[in-house]
Amino acid sequence: MTAVLFDFSGTLFRVESTDSWLRGALAGADVRLTEAELASAALALEAVGALPGGGDPARVPEELADAWPVRDRSAELHRAAYTGLARQVPLPDPALHDALYERHMTPDAWAPYPDAVEVLSALRERGIPVGVVSNIGWDLRPVFRAHGLDRYVDTYVLSFEHGIQKPDPRLFAAACEALGAEPGRTLMVGDDRRADGGATALGCKVHFVDHLPAADRPDGLRPVLDLVS
Repeated sequence: MTAVLFDFSGTLFRVESTDSWLRGALAGADVRLTEAELASAALALEAVGALPGGGDPARVPEELADAWPVRDRSAELHRAAYTGLARQVPLPDPALHDALYERHMTPDAWAPYPDAVEVLSALRERGIPVGVVSNIGWDLRPVFRAHGLDRYVDTYVLSFEHGIQKPDPRLFAAACEALGAEPGRTLMVGDDRRADGGATALGCKVHFVDHLPAADRPDGLRPVLDLVS
């Protein structure tokens, strides 16, 4: 392998828990909830899949049926889809639904997996270029910079900036072109077998990791180093 592409959420980074997400949004709002109210709201938000990077909704509301499948093609669609899910849960202040969306885009809402720095720095030492290919509706570069991982990434290919989303092979092709890499000698690392598996249509090799909380996946990225050796 002469280049490695990584997915963002569930692969290199993990979003905070729904409880932490709600607490973070409340910290910047003039709203107070009791612990019981907070716990109940967090469970309800989790159930509807309102946290981007968290679990998928068990049911997509009818009014979001058109936007949901293509939500990562633009910033507007992404925001509409996730705030729409969040609004399924009544909150004391309606402005909290937008505050929750803003919260999930902050570096504090994300943590790198424990072995992310080790693996990315090892790839840099070996001279192997790295790209991040993500289905997303906002600019994740500040998250990488805040956590010190930006120095290891040579290119970012984000769905909302291209108007297409994985598994469309054109997104992976754009990353390979930016890195000057041959798809047949490029490894795609991700947690979504459908979306990230789209790289195989281009000829890339694919390695899947489990989308788990960071504490439950301390070394899931390390096999990548063996695959590129």
